[in-house]
Amino acid sequence: MIKIIEISPSVALPGGNILIRWMGRPREAFSRPTVFFNDLPAHLISASSELIVAQVPADARSGKMWFTLEDEESNSLPIEIARLLASDLHPVANPALDSSGSIYTTLSGRRGEKVSNSVFRVDASGKVQAFVSDLMNPTSLAFNNQGELFISSRYEENVYKVSPFGEKSIYTKGMGVATGIAFDREDNLYVGDRSGNVFKIDRKREIFVLATLEPSVSAYHLAFDADQNLYVTGPTTSSVDHVYQITSNGTVSIFYSGLGRPQGLAFDSRGTLYVAASLEGRRGIVAVTPEREARIVVSGNNLVGLAFGFHHDLYLCSTDSIYHVNFNVVGKPLP
Repeated sequence: MIKIIEISPSVALPGGNILIRWMGRPREAFSRPTVFFNDLPAHLISASSELIVAQVPADARSGKMWFTLEDEESNSLPIEIARLLASDLHPVANPALDSSGSIYTTLSGRRGEKVSNSVFRVDASGKVQAFVSDLMNPTSLAFNNQGELFISSRYEENVYKVSPFGEKSIYTKGMGVATGIAFDREDNLYVGDRSGNVFKIDRKREIFVLATLEPSVSAYHLAFDADQNLYVTGPTTSSVDHVYQITSNGTVSIFYSGLGRPQGLAFDSRGTLYVAASLEGRRGIVAVTPEREARIVVSGNNLVGLAFGFHHDLYLCSTDSIYHVNFNVVGKPLP
């Protein structure tokens, strides 16, 4: 009898790779299996007498996964497959979620490329509406504690405040290559200049350099934990990158090292950090516990960011699309 022992991870985007650990056939009797996601056969990446690696089909939906080997069928295990909400976009960081559950993301474009509509709102049904126009290279989005939306422009070196009607005004200037932004509990704004600085802008709009990091080849991404420590990722030319922790007084330390091209990040309610990154050659969402143990929890290619919803929802950004998946985790409450 063939038996699936474990699948890893149990959440994936279409095109993601799933590891299937199994038992039940002697090595000399092993032959090529067929993996199914519900009734859809999957492309087989590799197979051995203990481990099968299969790619999630493009049309797969949440349900059951199993495999057959000659005339035998294994047990099935549940798997969650992310649902495409919107495409033809260009996110480069986390999406932002407002109090009504709408998602905001970007059509960022190449550096210096101007597009007519640069920020979009996506409601829970997947309806996409243009929200902000004529903003050059919008990069990171964040809501403050009053529910006001802020957007950085890596081209213009500015951070903009946006009204509920999509009208923008400059909030702070001269932020270098302004990428990641985040607010702390007191509504101070933090801006990551990917050339090396993390700025703090207080409510009087006075600007301080909080910390200096290794420059990033693409962007800094920022998130606060429940203790108001700031965490920063920023891909470099190295094959192994860090997640930095910055205390409120600007002390920098390495929280976790060993990720490939880490980008958007977010915390859950228990203090686990989730990062869009590669871990040991596998791309997806990596969970790093407070004890600094890491594992892939969502498999998917080209992921750049994520945001927790209000009802065990997880929203994922690839380089051109927004996905939704049911995820048995509660996000960190807003400050």
